[in-house]
Amino acid sequence: MTRYKILDELLSSRYHNYSLDDLTEEVSKRLSDMYPDTNGVVRRTIEKDIKYLEYEGPFLVEIERYSAPGYNREKQKSYTKQCLRYKTPGFSIFKKDLSDDEEYLLREALSLLGQFDGLPNLDALEGLRLGLGVRNSDRKIISFTKNPLEKSNLIGELFTSISQKQVIELQYHKFESTNELLSVNLCPYLLKEYNRRWYVIGQTETGSKLLNFSLDRIDKVIPLLSHNYIEYEGDINEFFDDIIGVTNYDEISVETILFWVSDISKDFVASKPLHDSQRHYKGKAENEYRELYPSLAGGCFFSIQCKENYELIRELCSFGENLIVLLPNNIREKVAERIHKMKTIYNSIKSTNI
Repeated sequence: MTRYKILDELLSSRYHNYSLDDLTEEVSKRLSDMYPDTNGVVRRTIEKDIKYLEYEGPFLVEIERYSAPGYNREKQKSYTKQCLRYKTPGFSIFKKDLSDDEEYLLREALSLLGQFDGLPNLDALEGLRLGLGVRNSDRKIISFTKNPLEKSNLIGELFTSISQKQVIELQYHKFESTNELLSVNLCPYLLKEYNRRWYVIGQTETGSKLLNFSLDRIDKVIPLLSHNYIEYEGDINEFFDDIIGVTNYDEISVETILFWVSDISKDFVASKPLHDSQRHYKGKAENEYRELYPSLAGGCFFSIQCKENYELIRELCSFGENLIVLLPNNIREKVAERIHKMKTIYNSIKSTNI
């Protein structure tokens, strides 16, 4: 029955093309994850299981055979393979009706998701919403900040690719060369929002380094159904533990950044930390810093532990004179340099009355 449950999920999928060999490999992999002592299954076992589902058991399901393009990642060669899936989309031998509580929770979840531009573009979400009697409401209970230039339809496409573990061809352009179209085959892992901009995080089929692409630079997403998806080893969210924003340089070390915040902004910084590692110094430690920096009257001393990147410097500069970086010297100097450049530009602008 465990094999049937796995096969049922694979044969129900419209997001992958599974040949008999693919089904055998996937069932063996999932069984090994659940039962480490198992030796997996052989192709003949899967053939018998499919025959039982079609002709001999209580299910008598309709399975269609069709041709689809395949791709051998090791040989980097395309070929045609014979695939199997349920003839009826959405069919499952384990499907059951929702309970009243499950239906209520699903209606509430769909009502919330419906307020998020982009997610309603997911296939069948609108039909599910209507089928459960969830009406669109003009009254928003939770409001999401949205960049008016964001290509929100991509969120639905990328969400589907990540949840269904699909390799995608990402066609995108750089800010400085909008007419030059670039392409990469990507295994997407995460959609992340930062500073009113959405990013997709993933790695290429041939590399192990995590990359990020902002949605406003993506022109097209093409699912590659026959390509093998490479799982990310570990917790993808740990990639962001040591940074502010989305840019993480492997060669840069984590630093302890000490800064002073004025009375005007100290409560804001205390209640909305710049980074999860933020520490507020009080008592003996605070007195020592006040002796070291007597010119800084009032305010509070804080520190964060993270890597240097563009987003960090921008965040530190955003508070103006209400946040002063004290250590390390290299971070303080870069903040001071940016402030100096701003001052130079402002001084070069002649005052005019319009």
